[in-house]
Amino acid sequence: MHKEFLMGNEAIALGALASGVNLVAGYPGTPSTEVLETVAKRNPGSVYVEWSINEKAAMEVAAGAAYSGARALVTMKQVGLNVASDPLMSLAYIGVKGGMVVLVADDPGPISSQTEQDTRTFGMFSKLPVFDPSSVSEAYEMIQEAFELSEKYGTPVFLRPTTRIDHGYEAIDVKDPEEYRQNDPAGFIKDSSRWVIFPRLSVKNHALIEKRNAELSSVLSEYPRNLIHPARKDDCKTGIATHGISYMYTLDSKASQDARILKVSTPFPFPEELALSFLDGLTEVLCIEELDPVIERALLQICGKHHLSVRITGKLTGHIPPSGENTREIVDQAVRKLTGAAEEAARSDPGASQPSLPVRPPVLCAGCPHRASFYAVKKAMKGQKTIYCGDIGCYTLGNAAPLDMCDTCLCMGAGISIAQGVGHIEPDTKCFAFVGDSTFFASGITETINAFYNQADMTLVVLDNSTTAMTGHQPHPGTGRTAMGQIVEKVSIEKILCAIGLTFVRTVDPLDHEKAVQTIREAQEESGVKAVIFRSPCIAVSRPAGVCIVEPDKCIGCGKCIRELGCPGLVPDVDHKKTKIDASQCTGCGLCGQICPTDAISAADRD
Repeated sequence: MHKEFLMGNEAIALGALASGVNLVAGYPGTPSTEVLETVAKRNPGSVYVEWSINEKAAMEVAAGAAYSGARALVTMKQVGLNVASDPLMSLAYIGVKGGMVVLVADDPGPISSQTEQDTRTFGMFSKLPVFDPSSVSEAYEMIQEAFELSEKYGTPVFLRPTTRIDHGYEAIDVKDPEEYRQNDPAGFIKDSSRWVIFPRLSVKNHALIEKRNAELSSVLSEYPRNLIHPARKDDCKTGIATHGISYMYTLDSKASQDARILKVSTPFPFPEELALSFLDGLTEVLCIEELDPVIERALLQICGKHHLSVRITGKLTGHIPPSGENTREIVDQAVRKLTGAAEEAARSDPGASQPSLPVRPPVLCAGCPHRASFYAVKKAMKGQKTIYCGDIGCYTLGNAAPLDMCDTCLCMGAGISIAQGVGHIEPDTKCFAFVGDSTFFASGITETINAFYNQADMTLVVLDNSTTAMTGHQPHPGTGRTAMGQIVEKVSIEKILCAIGLTFVRTVDPLDHEKAVQTIREAQEESGVKAVIFRSPCIAVSRPAGVCIVEPDKCIGCGKCIRELGCPGLVPDVDHKKTKIDASQCTGCGLCGQICPTDAISAADRD
């Protein structure tokens, strides 16, 4: 054993390695990404690691490994679970031979997601056990325990850390590589009565799942990470039921010492016997949780089932905010009100004395090629009735002023299909769908085939910056390398589009503004599905040399470059009369020089 100062995701990865994991597959998504990256970085050489094309593929790859007796880990964020739910729901009925942990990082807030989904609720829906860590050190231990339970009961198991666990840090004791468990898979054994899902098998296994979960409820009541903190007062009548990071916030509140505390580390199957011990003698319980009232509903059900006269409060009663991330202040105030320190809670209200933080909206980086792509389309389509359907990625920031080039954004790949739907109803609208290169591979190919087959009239714009930029520059099929560091043949977006049947497929550098605008105009002269690939690397991958220069004598102070591009490298001078370059941000992309009406901006030499 040795001690390391680790991020939560790093601790989870090392816990998986210590448990003898054989295969790790996933799709990048904040806040889960660093788990797979750490496994790849700290790989002892015996673990297969891949960035799969999407979460569904990752789930199926991991399932195949677990069918073969391997220990498999699949990683994603909460919205990725939606993509993976099709195989997972059937896998819950089929089960596994080896251990299989499905790590789903939830994002209360949300900080970097479309939704505030709670995987604990999905665990109940799918009837799969859920582990819910409350600290970095617990996450390290818990993933090892999750593999043990998965293997013992032949079922996939959820590990559900949240952002504050994933990206928190703690100095913890971890095993040395020579202490890692060695797992030698026995291999896949053919048995169609087990591995081929049919209705008859599903009915039979459904009954077994319900029986297993009833047993697990009792077993998990003895699980040491589910625990009760006795109150400091012997005659305590109030309790707090909590979990995850909210448990740590509860312990931080001094007022919690006057309450009995139930920590729920396995929200499903719920540890009913432990909960009954907790409820004994109490008259009121406050449930502090993120995001759904999972614990609150479970306690209400237990109280009704056992005819207990205990008042259960929480999200359903308005005592805890119904949405958003819990904070120490929110938890402290709720605990103080529960324990009778309401006046002190009011005095401790941070909003009464602290100023609001300044608003810092996200913005495309200086020199980002997506800005050039959006601007080219905007100029080419000026004066025409258009809709610009966006997607998930850095380029979602194209919605902000002054570009204003993202009219819709739903989920990965949906922009292509939404553009089709609008076009079928409003044939006079020029429909555009923007999708990144990674997202095209993950979920855009099917939608493009649908558009071609169903005779849509739209323009697909692939924003190819040669990486998965938003989540940390992970490789994808178009980059020519894998998570294992292998150099492989790149998958050509152009060849895929041509194979589908598209006849108008053009590739252009968006930083060549005139050619980019002309290419979009040419696309509009064609009917059907057209594709324009704007290819220019992310500035974090390949940064141009030098910076642009403004010649003050030529600048007339029109502000067109600032007003139309919104690049953070372009700023007004002290008198707000002319433009100057912020050399600390400018990447020398040269787009501003191409649109300057007086040629006052000299572009850097990109060669």
